[in-house]
Amino acid sequence: MIELPIHDRTGKKVETLSIDEADLGGEVRPNLLKQAYVMFHSNRRQGSARTKSRGMVEGSTRKLYRQKGTGNARMGTVRTIIRRGGGVAFAKTKKTETFRKKMPRRMRRLANRNALLAKLVDQEVLCVDSLDMDTPRTKDVESTLKALGVNRTCLIALRPDQRNVALSSRNIDDADTIRVDQLNAFELLNHRFLVIDKASLQSFLDGSAWSTGNGSDDKEAA
Repeated sequence: MIELPIHDRTGKKVETLSIDEADLGGEVRPNLLKQAYVMFHSNRRQGSARTKSRGMVEGSTRKLYRQKGTGNARMGTVRTIIRRGGGVAFAKTKKTETFRKKMPRRMRRLANRNALLAKLVDQEVLCVDSLDMDTPRTKDVESTLKALGVNRTCLIALRPDQRNVALSSRNIDDADTIRVDQLNAFELLNHRFLVIDKASLQSFLDGSAWSTGNGSDDKEAA
């Protein structure tokens, strides 16, 4: 069992939450996490990169100078592939290219939970008794992060009804927010710390966070 300390907004430990490693995959699985990370990363690519051939580049077709008598090498138009600003040999002109990868749903779910286990093992999960705010105020969130010892990038997992916290975190450097029902391996591994309140963490662990079927576990990576 992992004993996760629960802090209040001032950083003081108020209680402890016991988490069973078996619910998160039992052990950290690097190969699974890498496969999930590569899938999420690939599925974010637009696939819209293109290059122009010499026939697509704007420019005159006039020969730059006469063939002989100048002492220079022979040269044709400015659009030739060996000149700066010219076309590209074997240009990539396909309008869209897909880089999408897939993983079975059970593997995605396990990867998401296993990424949380990796954070717990490294003591990079900072759990607060409550993050609720009546009004948006960036200074309050900054003071909470400072009290928790956040000195690197952090991901703040929130419930849909915690909009004030999301608004208060938008202007904080190196801090990103995500809905707890969309928490995934890619975002967890891309940030040093995970900041989450007790209710949100328990909803993730027991599966109620995505009970409506709208969570990241039931989706392909965007």
